[in-house]
Amino acid sequence: MSDGDATDFEAVDFFIDESLVADPYPYFEYLRGQCPVQRERHHGVMAVTGYDEAIAVLNDATSFSACNAPTGPFPGFPVPLEGDDVSALIAQYRDQLPMSTVLATMDPPQHTEARALLLRLLTPKRLKENEEFMWRLADRLLDELLARGGRCEFISEFAGAYTLLVIADLLGVPEADHPKLLAMRSGKPGALGGGGLTTNPLQYLNEAFVSYVEDRRREPRDDVLTKLATATYPDGSTPEVIDVVRVATFLFVAGQETTVRLLGTALQLIGEDPELQQLLRDQRDRIPNFIEETLRIESPIKSHFRLTRVSTNIAGVDVPAGTTVMLLDGAANRDPRHFENPDELDIDRPNARQHLAFGHGIHTCAGAPLARAEARVALERILERMTGIKISETEHGPAGARRYEYVPSYLFRGLTKLHLEFTPVDPPRA
Repeated sequence: MSDGDATDFEAVDFFIDESLVADPYPYFEYLRGQCPVQRERHHGVMAVTGYDEAIAVLNDATSFSACNAPTGPFPGFPVPLEGDDVSALIAQYRDQLPMSTVLATMDPPQHTEARALLLRLLTPKRLKENEEFMWRLADRLLDELLARGGRCEFISEFAGAYTLLVIADLLGVPEADHPKLLAMRSGKPGALGGGGLTTNPLQYLNEAFVSYVEDRRREPRDDVLTKLATATYPDGSTPEVIDVVRVATFLFVAGQETTVRLLGTALQLIGEDPELQQLLRDQRDRIPNFIEETLRIESPIKSHFRLTRVSTNIAGVDVPAGTTVMLLDGAANRDPRHFENPDELDIDRPNARQHLAFGHGIHTCAGAPLARAEARVALERILERMTGIKISETEHGPAGARRYEYVPSYLFRGLTKLHLEFTPVDPPRA
């Protein structure tokens, strides 16, 4: 890298600079080359780009609070954070921070209780039943997609609906309500009745799940929603209705955005590489590690955050209490100290599963088994029912000069659209 490049990167504001949206990786490499833990100059956050350094932070829930996990430096803490221990201030004011009631921002012991409730919903038996639904759903959506011909916009015509309905089934949302959820995702006016989408769509989810939980507590049935409504904490106590609803809606929302981006990247890689595509089609047992390597090389979560409770140290760098720490998953997952030839896709990479796309420590994504199953089922069905999958040159330009648009966010990484061309295949049905 030239001195001119370094100067340019010094001036870059990661949070707002559009030049980093398409390809943030040279910037990440620059930061890590300076120091895997260093203060970002524009907003005062401590950027962590090294794999081992990120693991150290994620493993230390005592020194680092998750209260600002999805927001980072915005809008900032309500009061000044001064002194060598700001734990009491975090406890006092955390309810004033955005998204303070979701699992991702909780610290123990509240996080421990809420996560235990979530894990009671994600039982092996329920996940197996949900996977059976995935196969049927993938076929149904592909039936509709293939009937329209040999081209599609994959994100909106498959991935979005697929991930939403998988989680709806997992939580036991009645199939009669599925069209409402799909309409909510696509933003069709009036689809939810009344005045349409005049308020935050999540409000509809909250209201729907409050209704589900209250109904099943009054009249238990032999269904998933009853299990959701009657789930208890490990000590046997019954959660408030709103606490159950928050766990359900968190899973509903958190599990969609990331899995949509995972599927988009996977099909982008498959469409760009005919040999890889045929290999995965011929050897289905290679798909799981391909999914892990896809998550490593293009983590759907670009960044997330922690707030230091006490003055501490990360890999020899002093970090004062009250500092916002930015964990750059996309950088850590390409740390050459941990992953050999990190910028290359290697579907046989032996340590691909060690990526941080699902987090680490107490906040490791509880839905990781679900996401892995979703991706595996979708890819198997797609490769079975489409051949000659390729990127649309009309929409994205020729190979070597592609035009892709990525989510304009410092939090997420993934395509907004992916136009594919393919040959439909109708396999024999049992």
